[in-house]
Amino acid sequence: MTPKEVLEMAKENGAKVVDIRFLDFPGVWQHFTVPLSELDESAFEEGFGFDGSSIRGWQPIHASDMLVVPDPTTAKMDPFFKEPTLVLIGKIQDPLTGESYSRDPRYIAQKAEAYLKSTGIGDTVYFGPEAEFFIFDDVRFSSGTNFAFYEVDSVEGIWNSGKEESPNLAYKPRHKEGYFPVPPMDKFQDIRTEMLLVLESLGIDVECQHHEVATGGQAEIDMRFKPLVEMGDQLMWFKYVLKNVAHRYNHTVTFMPKPLFEDNGTGMHTHVSIWNEGKPLFAGDKYAGVSQEALYAIGGILKHCKALCAFTNPTTNSYKRLVPGFEAPVNLAYSSRNRSAAIRIPMYSASPKAKRIEFRTPDPSCNGYLAFSALLMAVLDGIENKIDPGEPLDKNIYDLPPEELAGIESAPGSLEEALAALKEDHEFLLKGDVFTKDVIDTWIEYKTEKEVNAVKLRPHPHEFFLYFDI
Repeated sequence: MTPKEVLEMAKENGAKVVDIRFLDFPGVWQHFTVPLSELDESAFEEGFGFDGSSIRGWQPIHASDMLVVPDPTTAKMDPFFKEPTLVLIGKIQDPLTGESYSRDPRYIAQKAEAYLKSTGIGDTVYFGPEAEFFIFDDVRFSSGTNFAFYEVDSVEGIWNSGKEESPNLAYKPRHKEGYFPVPPMDKFQDIRTEMLLVLESLGIDVECQHHEVATGGQAEIDMRFKPLVEMGDQLMWFKYVLKNVAHRYNHTVTFMPKPLFEDNGTGMHTHVSIWNEGKPLFAGDKYAGVSQEALYAIGGILKHCKALCAFTNPTTNSYKRLVPGFEAPVNLAYSSRNRSAAIRIPMYSASPKAKRIEFRTPDPSCNGYLAFSALLMAVLDGIENKIDPGEPLDKNIYDLPPEELAGIESAPGSLEEALAALKEDHEFLLKGDVFTKDVIDTWIEYKTEKEVNAVKLRPHPHEFFLYFDI
């Protein structure tokens, strides 16, 4: 879509204002709104100014002025605002030099796509994330010098089976039994369908929606695979739509990986495939019907997995889900059907077009642009350097004898460990100037200071249960 076509679209839809959006470093959409009169064709070159020092992980206060330049190809009408609103996602630029900003996650994703083409390996990379989430009814939390607590509630929570609800109509999924009985056990069918339909109204292709394994309203809506930058955009719309549809019904959605104890956490199994001139690169005659390039790609992911987790599992809470021995995809192995391995080759279809790699370790707390870009760079490094992934692991990992299990590496056990791995292993990300040293260093510094240390320094409520009487 051209700037002229965007202006025509705004007129046809009766837009009164324009919402300009971009992503901060950790991965949350930011926005401001201008009158439609402020948007003309020149705005798509000159952009709009804002204070970059107030955006997490970005500019210092003495160099705060920045520009956001709308991308006309991203134009959509907002489905929630009272007044008709045109939405444009923007790219971030320096107002003095006009150069793109190195810490703009969407710019990093654009560079990753360009680097893929420059290698000659392929011209398109497709991503298909399965982003799980929880729908809660009530969420309370606070943390101070002398206290800390959280409490979540859900009409579906099995913990409410004995609650006086006047009346309590029961039908609450037991722990790990939410996948996926029909209503009335499933309380959120209509809400998920509305989420699906709103996504489709925005031009986002959806494959299915369903309840997930956990009690308390865990769910999944699957988007059809798209190229890297487009899927990065769609993941932001996805989170935005789900949160706002839930809000309409006085519910709240979270993509936090592990909000409930003793039940399944929330993952984002991510499917990836590379194509060249309309042909799938990962289809072949090797193990599980994949190509040698696909096996090398798997080798790249396994080699760099610990560093990748700094972007694909970027919160301290992520590692409450990634605990060895509890069915989490932490084992650095691959298989055609084994869901306990970090990488799976889906076998739903024999079609060459369906051949892809499923990286099961990521979770939806990630910044999609950064996570997908880092994953692509690991895949390309594996193909370029012909990294052997070793033999597949088709056995049940949890039934393996200790001596055999000892030979299988695991994903990091904490965000601190993942950041340490990224510090030691990031050269593959710097190729093609996709990630810069500034981005890597700032990510490690921000995550360590704002999240790792912030959690490490605080007493945990359960520590009082364990140790107060010592």
